[in-house]
Amino acid sequence: MKKRITAFVTACTAVFGLCSCSMKTHEMVEQEKNIPVPPKLVFLGDSIAAGYGLEGYDKSDLYHCDSYANIISNDYSALLAEEGCDFVMKNDAVSGDTSQDLIDLLDSGDIDADLKDSDAVVVSIGGNDILHIIFSAAEDLGWDKSAGDFDFDRINFKDALASLTSMSDEIDKALKGYETNLVLIEEKLRERTDGEIYIQTLYNPVEYFSDWKMLVDYADGKIDTFNTIVKDGAEKDGKHHYTVIDVGSRFEGQNGDLTNMADYDIHPNAEGHKVIAEMVDAELRKGNYSYTVTVPGEEHWTSAAKALFIVITVVAVLAVAGIVIVILKKKKQ
Repeated sequence: MKKRITAFVTACTAVFGLCSCSMKTHEMVEQEKNIPVPPKLVFLGDSIAAGYGLEGYDKSDLYHCDSYANIISNDYSALLAEEGCDFVMKNDAVSGDTSQDLIDLLDSGDIDADLKDSDAVVVSIGGNDILHIIFSAAEDLGWDKSAGDFDFDRINFKDALASLTSMSDEIDKALKGYETNLVLIEEKLRERTDGEIYIQTLYNPVEYFSDWKMLVDYADGKIDTFNTIVKDGAEKDGKHHYTVIDVGSRFEGQNGDLTNMADYDIHPNAEGHKVIAEMVDAELRKGNYSYTVTVPGEEHWTSAAKALFIVITVVAVLAVAGIVIVILKKKKQ
């Protein structure tokens, strides 16, 4: 009897084993994977972020010059491809924009889709708020824009000082407006993204005019005030608002080498963009980033396999019981 029962159970087990091979499955589950850089990155601001003055710059297509935005984009795209993660970079900078122009752009809703789900937003804005005033002062002080140098012979130092004084009032008003606008920019960005916000400080291209100390010192003072506004706004009222990328300090003493001021263009040159890219990259890599991947979970039986197992078990129990009854009846006869 034992042999018959054993044989039957073995047969049932074999049947289940043959069927069960195709009855195991892996449920797909979502898993967070850490990565070193942000998978979606947005650049905002003015001509500095747009790459104005670089070879290949096109105001209608900002993705083909060697701007710091594109340098970072190329590096991150290759890096995240190795991680199996897609990378997205949007550059919505507009050459000539002031801080008020950026507020208007944010209010328009035109870049809401770009900002949505972004992991980081890098902003260069404010240079156009004050630099045009400084360069107007430079012309009053003796800068011959067409010749690209200072005509010191025609400078009336009394008039120059008076000009700087009147310009100071205009710049101070512009700086006050920038301080107000910077708060609004941060607030409007917070409404549109959960990503970290990075604000760049401003370098001093006037430093190039080293022979005209009065103008250089004047510009230094105003740009220092501008950068103090940026730095003071980062941590305010016990709250973190944004991270500062201190381009101004990094360019100090090297503005002639890192900008196109030799051609009387205030914008960073190719080397300047490489330096900014290094600074932005260093700050971005301090963040924590991840993306969601779908992977197979632990192997388990399907519902069909479980049902089959129950049926086989029931049949086996009934069959064994039947065999036992038959054998017992035979013994009684």
